[in-house]
Amino acid sequence: MPDPIYIIDGARTPFLKARNAPGPFAASDLATAAGSALLARQRFLPEQLDEVILGCASPSPDEVNIGRVVALRMGCGLKVPGWTVMRNCASGMQALDSAIANIRCGRSQLVLAGGVDALSRAPLLFSDPMVRWFAGWMGARSLGEKLAALKKFRPAYLAPVIGIMKGLTDPIVGQLMGQTAENLAWKYAISRYDMDAYAVESHLRVAAAQDAGHFADELVPLIESDGTVHGADDGLRRDASLAGMAKLKPFFDKKYGRVTPANSSQITDGATWLVLASEAAVAQFGLTPLGRIVDSQWAGLEPEEMGLGPVHAATPILQRHGLGLDDLDLFEINEAFAAQVIACLRAWQDEDYCRKRLGLEGALGAIDPARLNVDGGAVALGHPVGASGARIVLHLLHALRRRGGKRGLASICIGGGQGGAMLVEAL
Repeated sequence: MPDPIYIIDGARTPFLKARNAPGPFAASDLATAAGSALLARQRFLPEQLDEVILGCASPSPDEVNIGRVVALRMGCGLKVPGWTVMRNCASGMQALDSAIANIRCGRSQLVLAGGVDALSRAPLLFSDPMVRWFAGWMGARSLGEKLAALKKFRPAYLAPVIGIMKGLTDPIVGQLMGQTAENLAWKYAISRYDMDAYAVESHLRVAAAQDAGHFADELVPLIESDGTVHGADDGLRRDASLAGMAKLKPFFDKKYGRVTPANSSQITDGATWLVLASEAAVAQFGLTPLGRIVDSQWAGLEPEEMGLGPVHAATPILQRHGLGLDDLDLFEINEAFAAQVIACLRAWQDEDYCRKRLGLEGALGAIDPARLNVDGGAVALGHPVGASGARIVLHLLHALRRRGGKRGLASICIGGGQGGAMLVEAL
């Protein structure tokens, strides 16, 4: 990127695990809480932002352009445009990339960008037969027409369609996201033990990070109307063990599968924001950046192997900057599924895949496990789809600064067969 794009600050809510009922906060509540606290500690006023960009994969019908809704609720004023982007799991990262594009072209200098989803509030829908019956009922005028419509009604029409299951099903290949993870498990001979061991490690790392206060600089507590405080991510299982993981049955392929709810990311509610600024805005407001975004990349691949998206997005960045996997201090690969992360690591070590699919001369190499997702990931924290892409960028910067590192790469797989990646430097 010819001009530096600075990350000034960032904040997120605790990630709250969905528990088979609507959570206490709507998506706009989550984004407003995190954003208001973040803006309150800045050296500029909310109305001095050039725009607000929010990624959201599943906005509610009354918050369709949730970016504008939240911008107004945060007190940014009528003149600050607010808009919403959607790139499935990378919606939050897409918001950052959209901010980068507008800053680079001179349209904006100071942008609030991030992502949110309240997946616990994903709707239950009526089936098409029920909707057609209801349309006929509403069109009936006489008593005879009403009675005729009633005779056509079938109780089965009331069976709900689970919105989140439809949203997590790829319409091109007809597979749930977890089934695409099963595809990668078979492709790379990833055992159930491998997945469960990775999942346990994610929980252990999150627990250690919480105890050490590594999320303290990111988190903004959430407070319910009755005074209940949510101060930490609540999907963590401190008692996670291989024995416990082994008790769960495969969910996506019940006969032959290996992917279970325990070695998959959790369905979660949460929001993340970052403040992005140009060099001119840094000087104008006297800002002190946390770091800068050096480069970004999007890639496409087969929808049924969407979990390899990080490999396809991150590799071109490494090539452009003449970097190997050993040249980066830290990596964040969003943990959609344990199998998916393991598959990415194995793909980079697969000479045939690297030559044929990535255009490399041979295998790219291995990532040191001590540098990957050092404070755990979405298997233990949860994956509020719209927010995760922004969260991994924010946390990567904090982890780099804490460890005295310089360069890191955040990458995420995207439903539909895509990948996104960002190279960042801590300052």
